[in-house]
Amino acid sequence: FFCTFPNMVLYFIGLGLHDEQDITLRGLNAIKNSKHVFLEKYTAILMCDKSRLEALYDKKIIEADREMVEMDADRILSDATEHDVSFLVVGDPFGATTHTDLLLRAREKGVKVRVIHNASVMNAVGACGLSLYRFGETVSIVFFSKTWRPDSFYDKICENRRRGLHTLCLLDIKVKEPNLEMLARGKTVYEPPRYMTVNQCLTQLLELEEEKQQKVFDPNSTLCIGISRLQAEDQQIVAGSMKELLDVDFGLPLHCMVVAGEMSDIEQQMVDVYRVSGDTPRLPVKAEEEEESENDLDDGVFV
Repeated sequence: FFCTFPNMVLYFIGLGLHDEQDITLRGLNAIKNSKHVFLEKYTAILMCDKSRLEALYDKKIIEADREMVEMDADRILSDATEHDVSFLVVGDPFGATTHTDLLLRAREKGVKVRVIHNASVMNAVGACGLSLYRFGETVSIVFFSKTWRPDSFYDKICENRRRGLHTLCLLDIKVKEPNLEMLARGKTVYEPPRYMTVNQCLTQLLELEEEKQQKVFDPNSTLCIGISRLQAEDQQIVAGSMKELLDVDFGLPLHCMVVAGEMSDIEQQMVDVYRVSGDTPRLPVKAEEEEESENDLDDGVFV
């Protein structure tokens, strides 16, 4: 049985990259006309508190974590059969496959869908000076653990570099992640939020290079561009070798990174504007014993 609800709309609305001011007028009007407003909270974060969104929208916002969107999507979809509903996504609505899945479920249920796009890291990364036409496949870099070290991104970066293309690296965020040890004991306890830094990303890439020895990366010559807090007033873009960027203080989240491929003269000139220098902020030097402990954990690779 298939029916439609012609007067009800589920809006997928991109919020942009920074704060409540980045929403489009079209998106804002859709929110004001919606009965319920959900904010997706696990693929990215805005750099402002939810209360600022609620003040501008004059709407109460329901935070939607991974469990709600992926396991309890009917809560969102059932609302959309009776009222206009807005589903808010940091960046652009289709920056994550999760949102595509939700759209497909809505259409299966006969819910009318409208998408209102916005800026995302996928196009704003052009701020670093590299041409968007020269980017290859985007990769996600996840936190390594003692028991889980996925490395499929290594081969994808290798292929991009072989073709002379740049690689955008999206860095892992962990929000409302359950503690597995407590989960095994039958208790649900969530870990504190974690946001991967450019420095952590570089360390993991160099660890993989040491293991695989395929000469994809060279700490002294592979050019990377670290980016933090795109669109914010304290946005940072710093270019340099992997080794040069390891101790750069990129500040608060969110971070992303580009592994540069072959560059045109114009790209080279733009990247030179962001070259690491004596004025570049640096991470504080750690105590000697902390450094020795970390070197032991990392087998002394490129630290």
